[in-house]
Amino acid sequence: QVQLVESGGGLVQAGGSLRLSCAASGRTFSIDRMGWFRQAPGKEREFVAAISRTGGNTYYADSVKGRFTISRDNAKNTVYLHMNSLKPEDTAVYYCATAGTLTRYDYWGQGTQVTVSS
Repeated sequence: QVQLVESGGGLVQAGGSLRLSCAASGRTFSIDRMGWFRQAPGKEREFVAAISRTGGNTYYADSVKGRFTISRDNAKNTVYLHMNSLKPEDTAVYYCATAGTLTRYDYWGQGTQVTVSS
């Protein structure tokens, strides 16, 4: 089992920045990819960003490219999401998740709310 705890959400004005953190514990040696997803009210959960085990490969949804940056610190078993130039449409609950080498994202955090006011 892997336990994930997100932090760093909050209320910010449009154009502002936030940094989300997600700390993993438990069977962290099994973690390969780490990712961020979000779910806005009335919408399905969507992919935001992901990062490979070494951090050498990163992936982003088109809607956040150039504004969000994902990074990870394996020594701390933590993944970060740096969010800049935030827009009201970025408002959502943000979840981190982890995947093993041969598995889909199978562990999820409890989520952290991000609200961007116009």
